[in-house]
Amino acid sequence: MTTSYSSSAATPPPDPDPALDYGPDYDPDGGPVLVVPEVRRLDGEVREAAVPPLVAPVSYGSLADLPFDNAATAPAHPVLSRRAADGTWADVTAAEFATQVRDVAKGLISEGLMPGDRIAFMARTSYEWTLLDFAAWAAGLVTVPVYPTSSVYQVRWILQDSGAVAMLTETPGQAAAMGPELGHLPELRHLWTIDKGHVDLLAELGRALPDSEVGVRRGVLGPDTLATIVYTSGTTGRPKGCVLTHGNFLAEVDNAIELLYPVFKARTDEEPSTLLFLPLSHVFGRMVAIACVRARVRLGHAPSLKAEDLLADLAAFRPTFLLAIPYMVEKVYNSARARAERGGKSGTFDRAARVARRYGEAVEAGRGGTGNGPGRGLRTARALYDPLVYRKIRNALGGRVRQLICGGSPLSRDIAAFYAGAGMEIYEGYGLTESTGAATVTPPLKPRLGTVGWPLPGTRVRIAADGEILLAGGPVFRGYWDPAAGGVVPASPDGWFPTGDLGRLDDEGYLTITGRKKEILITAGGKNMAPAPLEHFLRTHPLISQALVLGDRRPYITALLTLDPEGITHWRQMTGKHPVPPELLAEDPELAAILQRAVDEANRQVSRPESIRRFTVLPVGFTEERGHLTPTMKPRREQILRDFSAEVEAMYDH
Repeated sequence: MTTSYSSSAATPPPDPDPALDYGPDYDPDGGPVLVVPEVRRLDGEVREAAVPPLVAPVSYGSLADLPFDNAATAPAHPVLSRRAADGTWADVTAAEFATQVRDVAKGLISEGLMPGDRIAFMARTSYEWTLLDFAAWAAGLVTVPVYPTSSVYQVRWILQDSGAVAMLTETPGQAAAMGPELGHLPELRHLWTIDKGHVDLLAELGRALPDSEVGVRRGVLGPDTLATIVYTSGTTGRPKGCVLTHGNFLAEVDNAIELLYPVFKARTDEEPSTLLFLPLSHVFGRMVAIACVRARVRLGHAPSLKAEDLLADLAAFRPTFLLAIPYMVEKVYNSARARAERGGKSGTFDRAARVARRYGEAVEAGRGGTGNGPGRGLRTARALYDPLVYRKIRNALGGRVRQLICGGSPLSRDIAAFYAGAGMEIYEGYGLTESTGAATVTPPLKPRLGTVGWPLPGTRVRIAADGEILLAGGPVFRGYWDPAAGGVVPASPDGWFPTGDLGRLDDEGYLTITGRKKEILITAGGKNMAPAPLEHFLRTHPLISQALVLGDRRPYITALLTLDPEGITHWRQMTGKHPVPPELLAEDPELAAILQRAVDEANRQVSRPESIRRFTVLPVGFTEERGHLTPTMKPRREQILRDFSAEVEAMYDH
């Protein structure tokens, strides 16, 4: 049976809170797709913001229809590009992609997979990932993404919990690692491997079946049908499977496409395109991939995040927009600054950076109605520095990038302003797996630096009494997967999903993230503080890779710092320092002074009880392999505290 939700059984939209007063009515502003949020206040504070959907919710069909709709509408349009062994890119038309999807779907059907069966994918970002996603949906299956960096135990647990009957890995090594676990996975009947050519084999097997088999499978799918079970990365506790429907994804991507029209719809002779390098195992990358197929935006995949590989792919593909996380955006900036310093041009870079930030802030003020925009002098200065600095950064990203979609954690206002001034507008967003990606996003022509934007059209954001962010709307999931309870357990009986994040809304409905509810530190003196702002500020320093602020039930606040290898190499080159063992590096008095100044600067942002009194530089970095980071670079606090307990205790040992 196809796993579906009954419309009558689905959680209804939450009722308005009678305690919240509506603000004034607003008219559409800034174009046909920009609608100002409606805000509600309680005791003078904005506690809720909502934007109506720009696209009517779908009432029939599913994600499985997208490749075939594209083939019928624009068969010759290039919807994807596939990288060849020599580094060149070959376009895949809508008609070709639909044929491949249909053939692989028929192969899955011929192997005995039934509607509603779960199939797991464990691979890096690749063309095959997107092909298999749509082929599985066309066969009526439910996909279960698995991070390729997951441990064997984590993979086994996800396969057991989801009840997957098939799994497709990228490499023979991944498949071999699962061999000893097969005895614990009685439901897993198929184990295929991309590198062994099994995707092509499935397509060959499928050609014996009539096309109508796929038509029948697609015909029984609807918006309420289960599309995927995405397991949370598990910063705390055991990962949980988030149940997302075809309707969740369509509500998300349809409104995102309309809202972010400068990204997804061509305004010049350059057709929009993107090179996806973030993991498709994460909902952020997956959502954008689906949006590209939906909008017929040319999509490429880059499996390697090594700088030399990614830069070569960007130069060859030349995307018009990119998906990134703040960590990557910050490191691009720091690397550009380091190159300028090595070339004796740090003064030029710093002046250019100041001009770019001023320009970005002036643009923000002009669009927001609080200023007149960049003046003649600022425009002249920006034009002067464009070939010297800004164009070089754009060229490193392929030369055509005009927008960066950024999410995962807050991005500093200065960095966002710099990129805007350098000719690459940042659309910052906030969301979770449970919200099918973005719940808020920067609206075009109405940026507000330092915030994560407005609610995505069709989404409502509420701030609870304790500051927790609550979400409701079409993209918000129905619940968590729990086979023992019959499939799906609702996550929010009142229709408002509690995110665990803390934030605030301003008078115009812009959301600012202030921290994690579970990560609030309460010192021994009873002072509450959110570590995220300090961690975020420190992480932007070119010599610091990661920062973890501590102090729960302690007399004062401390921090663990890790060093950025590229930044340290550059610092050594510029100062003539000789390499030393990592455990001795932190003892260098010059480096210690630099880091102390960074901590002092961070402390200026908070009150005295919230400031960092002591810090320790660790000889090793936080890595995903060691279990210190999630695949999206978020720290796993409990694991870090266990592994570095001696270093933590030393900061409190008098």
